[in-house]
Amino acid sequence: MRRLVARELRLSLRHAADTTAALLFFVIAGTLFPFALGPDPATLAQIAAGVVWVCALLAALLPLDRLFGADFEDGTLDLLLLSGLPAYGVAFAKALAHWLTTGLPLLVIAAPLAVMLRLPAERVPLLLLTLLPGTMLLSLLGTLAAAITLGARRAAVLMPLITLPLMIPTLIFGCAAVTSPHPAAALYMLGAMFLGALALAPLGAGAALRAAAE
Repeated sequence: MRRLVARELRLSLRHAADTTAALLFFVIAGTLFPFALGPDPATLAQIAAGVVWVCALLAALLPLDRLFGADFEDGTLDLLLLSGLPAYGVAFAKALAHWLTTGLPLLVIAAPLAVMLRLPAERVPLLLLTLLPGTMLLSLLGTLAAAITLGARRAAVLMPLITLPLMIPTLIFGCAAVTSPHPAAALYMLGAMFLGALALAPLGAGAALRAAAE
């Protein structure tokens, strides 16, 4: 699994344009809101958490179409499934690599974007704390959706249609944790959803990979 993660990281460096495009989309989409709503600090502070969350979720979807597609087309996926690593291990390694190359950079950039959107400084660490399991959840659910749609026609269209509805509860509790005076309950829910996805998403993705390979 370590070798597979290292391979995915090397491939992401060769295709750094995908990660760069996701990060640029995140920044550009976030900066459009002040132009649309005006520069009023009070208005921006109210929507800052939601803007950062939505932009991060959308940006993280961009590299998902390459998660299994290239390996499926050139036969590498068949070799991975025959390597002795369980199918769910392959899916988990892909999800981990996606988070390291996309989710983690988004997490780093989220802080300056939130400050630009006038989110109160004391709320920025809480926003990052919610985005940590949130981006991991997106990587897990995105991997599941990428495996389910592997080999399907218009997979790039189906993938967000599957992933985004599943992320609605995460979006709700993530924003609630930042804006609520008592964020503990929302943070607990985020943690519970992450643990559930960590246990179930790789299993579902692994089963989908085996079905696609057959």
